[in-house]
Amino acid sequence: MTIHPGTTNRRPLVLGSLVAAASVALLAFPALAQAAPNPASPGSVQAHVAVSSAITLSGLPVGFLLSGIPTDTVATGGVNQDGPVTMTVWTNNTQGYTVTVQAVGALTGAVAGNTDTIPASALRVRESGSSAGYQAVSATNAVTVYSKDTPSSVVGDALSNDYSLTIPFVAQDTYTTTLNYIATTN
Repeated sequence: MTIHPGTTNRRPLVLGSLVAAASVALLAFPALAQAAPNPASPGSVQAHVAVSSAITLSGLPVGFLLSGIPTDTVATGGVNQDGPVTMTVWTNNTQGYTVTVQAVGALTGAVAGNTDTIPASALRVRESGSSAGYQAVSATNAVTVYSKDTPSSVVGDALSNDYSLTIPFVAQDTYTTTLNYIATTN
């Protein structure tokens, strides 16, 4: 290329300016000069789930009836008697659970003027089907009717209690008390 005096050729100047601008851009923004992706930046987090111990007692019947005459020994599941008291206990407690029962007081009659009562201890309880003897129900202390040292099944444990009573010499009436069942974790 020949340059004549008095004429200007601007091509080299423009080309040089473009090369200089590209060099500055690559120095100012090095990421533009790299085609490789950025490396990953790993991190982690721990998930924690706090599961509390829980227990429920459900499925108790409204009541049961034992019937007979004085000196009869009657029991749930017997002829002409109501069936055992059934319930379900559900717990995830790894130490298991205990079920107790306690009477509110003596069995009292419904007929006006009847002052006869049947002591709570005359009512006896045991785990259904157990070969263990009956134990007296108490109005002052809870009586253990079932205990287990592991959690219940996922759907709960089906339990039942048999009750027995030798009817004392009292007036004709229907005698009633409330039996409070309590399931507690061990």
